[in-house]
Amino acid sequence: MLGALYFTPEELEIELAWIDEHVDGRPYGVDVVMPAKVSLPAELAGADDLEAALADMIPTEHREFIDRVLAEHGVPPLPDDAESGRRLLGWTPETGRPQVDVSFRHPISLLVNALGPPPKEVVDEAHSHGVKVAALASNVTHALKHVDIGVDIVVAQGGEAGGHTGDVASMVLWPEVIAAVSPTPVLAAGGIGHGSQIAAALAMGAQGAWTGSIWMTTAESDLAEPIVKKFLAATSRDTVRSRALTGKPARQLRTAWTDAWERPDSPGTLPMPLQFMLVGDALARIQRAQATDLMGMPVGEIVGSMSSVRPVRDVVYRLVEEYVEAVDRLRALDA
Repeated sequence: MLGALYFTPEELEIELAWIDEHVDGRPYGVDVVMPAKVSLPAELAGADDLEAALADMIPTEHREFIDRVLAEHGVPPLPDDAESGRRLLGWTPETGRPQVDVSFRHPISLLVNALGPPPKEVVDEAHSHGVKVAALASNVTHALKHVDIGVDIVVAQGGEAGGHTGDVASMVLWPEVIAAVSPTPVLAAGGIGHGSQIAAALAMGAQGAWTGSIWMTTAESDLAEPIVKKFLAATSRDTVRSRALTGKPARQLRTAWTDAWERPDSPGTLPMPLQFMLVGDALARIQRAQATDLMGMPVGEIVGSMSSVRPVRDVVYRLVEEYVEAVDRLRALDA
């Protein structure tokens, strides 16, 4: 799966063309974010510059708070010639739709919506292209909504997961969703970093597993070195579900940045997509200044097991070995 959120449509076209040239026809998919509960004010419909119109809605007190926090940590403004942070991204159906259009011009096998049920018309169009659709669900209600609009695969994501996630633990969520949406296939997600967890998910009735965080500390990852070092040193208790990044609860590494948004002088977070538009430049400033105490990233609680940098090949082999060992242990119980 390729996460498309951060790419412009033009950049996504380049990325997918590269994949087409290098996977020898093997199946791959694209992961987008088209949240069902993010709708733009009616007065912004058809705005010539949607990003500018939304930016005008951000209160001054929020901008002043960010400047205050960054000043406390000695983070300077961006130089005039520096690239500013990306702000709007594909957080809305209006801005996510161009990414979907680009994806359908390539031989993708799966389209995944990472935040709520995708628009029904997108599901129907995907099916017209012969593309399966999956969507992440953090509770049974979400899962049933996915099935109702024709989603082919439900990804049941427990609260241990990195990024946007709910608060129901995987061990509780997986069997609930599997029972609720049967016979629709379910992939188990949230905190998976060991083959034994995959075996447990399959034993519950899942058709497979969805992994994310464990790939960020692989040798092939392009994650910034300071973030990798923080991940390697983190325990499973060093993450927090916070709205500080996007305006919706997202599990991420706990940092001085996430702590700042819980302070008494914090004005509170803004709804999606305004929160990320607010913090986009701040994140670019933090990155440029290498302000490590403020630097963070979405990651799941499995970060506590991500203690070394390993090639992807080794991670895959270890998952398989642990899975086989777990299945053998179960078989031994019946011997």
